[in-house]
Amino acid sequence: MLSEGELKDFAQGQSLYRVLQPWWDVFSHYLSIMMFSIGTLGGTLQVTLRKIVCVPCQMTSDDFCVVFNHRGTALRNATTEASFPLLPKGLYKLDLQQYAYVDAVCYEKQLHWFAKFFPYVVMLETLALVIISNLWFKYPSTSSRLMHFVSILHKCCDSPWTTRALSGTVAEQGGAQPSMSMCSPALQASSTSDCSSRRPMGTEFLSVLDKKEGEQAKAIFEKVKKLKVHVEDKDIIYHLYMRQIVTKIVFLLFTLAYIPYAASHILFDVDCVVDSQAALMPFQPFHCVHSLATIFWLLSLVYTVLMVIYSLTCFYSFWWMMRNSLREYSFDSVREESSFSDIPDVKNDFAFILHLLDQYNPLFSKRFAVFLSEVSEKKLRQLNLNYMWPLEKLTQKVMRNAQDQIELHLMLLSGIPEAVFDIRELEVLKLQLIPDPRLTQKLTQLGNLREIWLDHSPATVDLMALGFLSENLRILRMKFTEVEQAPWWVFSLRNLTELYLYGNMFNQDNTTFVNSLPKLKNLKVLFIKCTITAMPKVITNSIPSIQKLSVDNEGTQLSVLQSLKMMSQLTCLELPNCDLQRIPSPIFSLKNLQEIDLKGNNLKTIEEIVSFQHLPKLSVLKLKYNSITDIPVHVGVLGNLEQLHLGHNLISCMPPQLFLCSRLYLLDLSHNKLSAIPIEIQELKRLQLLNVSNNNIDHLPEGMFQCKTLQSLLLGHNNLSVLPHQVGELTNLVVLDLRGNQLESLPAELEECHSLMPSGLLVEEGLLNSLPPSVKEGFQRPDKEYLGKMEAEGVGNALTCNPIICNTAGHGDTACSVIYSM
Repeated sequence: MLSEGELKDFAQGQSLYRVLQPWWDVFSHYLSIMMFSIGTLGGTLQVTLRKIVCVPCQMTSDDFCVVFNHRGTALRNATTEASFPLLPKGLYKLDLQQYAYVDAVCYEKQLHWFAKFFPYVVMLETLALVIISNLWFKYPSTSSRLMHFVSILHKCCDSPWTTRALSGTVAEQGGAQPSMSMCSPALQASSTSDCSSRRPMGTEFLSVLDKKEGEQAKAIFEKVKKLKVHVEDKDIIYHLYMRQIVTKIVFLLFTLAYIPYAASHILFDVDCVVDSQAALMPFQPFHCVHSLATIFWLLSLVYTVLMVIYSLTCFYSFWWMMRNSLREYSFDSVREESSFSDIPDVKNDFAFILHLLDQYNPLFSKRFAVFLSEVSEKKLRQLNLNYMWPLEKLTQKVMRNAQDQIELHLMLLSGIPEAVFDIRELEVLKLQLIPDPRLTQKLTQLGNLREIWLDHSPATVDLMALGFLSENLRILRMKFTEVEQAPWWVFSLRNLTELYLYGNMFNQDNTTFVNSLPKLKNLKVLFIKCTITAMPKVITNSIPSIQKLSVDNEGTQLSVLQSLKMMSQLTCLELPNCDLQRIPSPIFSLKNLQEIDLKGNNLKTIEEIVSFQHLPKLSVLKLKYNSITDIPVHVGVLGNLEQLHLGHNLISCMPPQLFLCSRLYLLDLSHNKLSAIPIEIQELKRLQLLNVSNNNIDHLPEGMFQCKTLQSLLLGHNNLSVLPHQVGELTNLVVLDLRGNQLESLPAELEECHSLMPSGLLVEEGLLNSLPPSVKEGFQRPDKEYLGKMEAEGVGNALTCNPIICNTAGHGDTACSVIYSM
């Protein structure tokens, strides 16, 4: 017996799949109920009524059975008037048990099997049809897919997002709030930001869906994606449904073939011969009547008609399967009626299920299609994003960068919150690891925007926003692992002046992006950080506006540099980490070069430096992080050189000719093997920064203290044991680094260095105690108090006015570190 719970689960399972049953399956289901009712009725009658009634008879010469009444008198034959003699009295009387025996024997031996088992045959055949019809719902390979689909379908139909999306009432959250701007601390510090004139946000952030509904809709999108992948890969459901139709057709044809023949054997009159000795009866022949024959025959007729109708529905379903391409499903009608033109067509089992769903109610497919659209998902994601990131929260992330620009950095979001476009003072927008950022027409509200970062964020741009960027954007930085991810609207930015490219943007298999660079007519700065084997000719030959070119090859050797000769307009050339063995000769042809940066290569000698005399405008030379062992004496020919960076090499001495470069104001020889500083250094009358830290210098020449313009002197990590008292002559000194030496005391003349602030003197704590108390007190005052004293004395603040010397940093102690203009 089935329990109540099991029956309830069975009923719920049947109702769960009703949306996948087309009209012919529903109609067949009701036919099955009617056929099963026929069997039930027949079985009930057979149980409650006598099946057969038999009376004795006497066989005539023509094999006719004559029936006698209870007096022994022969009854008249229906077809003759002849009379039969009266039987001896008492011979016709039989015991009730003998009659029961005769009825049972005649029922089993003489009655046709179909007349006996008609109700059970009907019920078994009906159950067989029901099982075949519902097998595809319970088959292990299909039931999980169907159950998963139906459960998600119910969620799709119940979701508020479905109704709003189909009715076209989805509103942008940004449009539901007033256009206003909140002032962050960074904005308040700006002299151009009038925060007092802005209205505070007094209304709550309005949303089309509440947070819970939005999260539920988002979860449905993910489930639909997984379902599509799982169901669309095979066509098991389609083939199983087709097989069950064919199986039913074969079964029905077989049934209809034998039922008319079998029904003809349901007879009312039945003659029967019983062994008289077994029951001690005087008679052998008996005449029997089947009391249910007439009603069974009528029921079989009705059953046959129902089977014919059932067969017609099966043939129709088979014709429907063959006529239509059910393994493909198109959402053309939905795409035309809605704004979701991106709904993809589906195939295999997914398509077949949707075709069945259309037979039940086409509206269900439309509701389901909402969650197949990426446009719909993006709208929902945008609504949730706007809800999570209101204007007030975004303004807290606004800051000022090192270039004193108002900057907003967004990372790991699903898109761009619309409140971003209400921060009118924004100058730099950084988008990092955002899968689908969209720059809408509201971008035109950011009148001060000049720079955008796209770090693995393939942004899409509306037409109006693109026109705005084309006029206003000056700097664009992009980083992508594949060039295919890079947005192509970049080449419409006609006023773009600086382009920074990171990642695999110069794929040899896809050169379309590189070949489109000449469209940027006003491009002046091009920075490339990726791995390339040769300098692309499209850069050197087709972009005449470039003035600064930087190629960081990430340690891979860069060859084929001859095309650099074509870039005669270059003023700055940077080739770091390109594994160069020698200074490329094409550089010597670039007459307008002002700066050369070859750091991080494998240069061992720079004898070619003599050819730099053909570059009359060269003022900055950066050769850091190489393997250079000597400075050639020809360096003296570079009379216009102002900055020379040779740090992190293997240089052991400085040739006197180096100091013929009288215009030098920055000289960096840190992290080398120097043991002394030539006295000729006094010739550098414009020297402002000297960095010889991390060498082996054990004394300082007197000539060095003749460099009166020196502002930053970095002598840390050498072998100095004495600091000459002439250091007091460097009155413009702002930073003095003496850490990591062998000094035991400091000269009192440091007091004469009026520009030297407390944070600018970098020494061990114990050395300060060697100064006279009055001098020591001056170097222990807070910087603000010391600056006030300096300004009162008219010395000024060199830290803020000198572009070479920057803010304080430390290596454990409070210190002023120096950053070079590289």
